Amino acid sequence: MRLIVARCTVDYAGRLETRLPEAIRLVMVKADGCVAIHSDGGAYKPLNWMNSPNTIEELTDAWVVRNPKGETMTILFHEIFYESAHELGIDPGLEKDGVEKQLQELLAASPDVMEPGLVLLRREHYTALGPVDILCKDPNGNTVVIEVKRRGEIDGVEQLTRYLADLANDPTLGTLRGMFVAQSIKPQARTLAESRGIMCVEVDYDELRGKKSDDWTLFN
Repeated sequence: MRLIVARCTVDYAGRLETRLPEAIRLVMVKADGCVAIHSDGGAYKPLNWMNSPNTIEELTDAWVVRNPKGETMTILFHEIFYESAHELGIDPGLEKDGVEKQLQELLAASPDVMEPGLVLLRREHYTALGPVDILCKDPNGNTVVIEVKRRGEIDGVEQLTRYLADLANDPTLGTLRGMFVAQSIKPQARTLAESRGIMCVEVDYDELRGKKSDDWTLFN
């Protein structure tokens, strides 16, 4: 990982055009080529970013980041305060708590309870951003990218959105759909998911374990 703290401006050109005016920011380049621009606030979400694969052209006072889709992000460095590089190695990934891990295992064993006709492709599908919980195929041949949470909150929707953007670079997966699955999903998270075309599914953990016989609750 490469870290640069600098006074910079950032111009993006692609699906639309955006500009970050001159300010002090953190520029982060991960080993897979992902480039992210962070401010000193806003939690984990960058101000702008380019998912891998990317090429970075390093000029005297600027970087030009390009991806295969023709998008470019130009970072003009006015003053560099700090720069470092670190080898982080392979990360084992986020460890889920017992309930969430078992919920994922139970859903992978019976994917049709999330949506009739789903067929499991694999669990823990690796991406540059971390492992996707479950990949399935629906009856129409679409690849369904599934994020499983015990409690469905906005952070989970954002996580799934990043996975979908990353997997869109893999043509072997075909057309992608997102599905957000949890025991309960907060209204704000549901609204955000639906605005992004992500299907929300609430499931009953006890029913999955064979303790109850109520109907599944499904939200499209």
